[in-house]
Amino acid sequence: MDKNPFVPLRDYREYPEAEMMQRARQFHLELKRRRTVRHFSSRPVPRAVIESCLRTATTAPSGANLQPWHFVVVSDPETKHRIRLAAEEEERHFYQHRAPQEWLDALAPLGTDEHKPFLDRAPYLIAIFAQKHGRLADGRRVKHYYPLESVGLATGMLIAALHVAGLATLTHTPSPMKFLNELLGRPKSSERPFLLLVVGYPARNATVPAIGRKPLDDVVTYV
Repeated sequence: MDKNPFVPLRDYREYPEAEMMQRARQFHLELKRRRTVRHFSSRPVPRAVIESCLRTATTAPSGANLQPWHFVVVSDPETKHRIRLAAEEEERHFYQHRAPQEWLDALAPLGTDEHKPFLDRAPYLIAIFAQKHGRLADGRRVKHYYPLESVGLATGMLIAALHVAGLATLTHTPSPMKFLNELLGRPKSSERPFLLLVVGYPARNATVPAIGRKPLDDVVTYV
């Protein structure tokens, strides 16, 4: 018997061309409003909303459908503070010793530095891990192919879902991030921290850098 039977494609929906264009434009306008913020409110966010957005993330495509991701949702204030202390320590070394001047110059317009108060203030931190290998249903170990690409796709879908739900996000990548394995009890041998996603409502006085996007002609080629 086939171990991976195929089933009919039932959930796909095709739309008339005019509706297709309208839906595409509407989604673009919705995502165009998304901005990365660094000033968060401490207002609580319903856990059910976070869970629903995570369900969306787990629908992402992945290499051989092995779904090489794990999400750790952190709301405990003490744990968030430990993460902040560890992240700021790594960021301090980065800004003062490791970062090339070219990278510091690129970051300057964004106003970032080693101080990360949002890690304490935002109601949720979602630590996203990429799994190098996993276990099949029968207990056999299996290598995950393209784990970073797969987790990147899931992360993008999570960010979009959170935005559509009315929440703000910040992608935070202190380097290195191995401290997350220890603080969150994730296995170092099989999981690699991919990204720390800060989630919540923006503060009332939140500001964002006055930046824009590259024109489509600069980033797209039709062949």
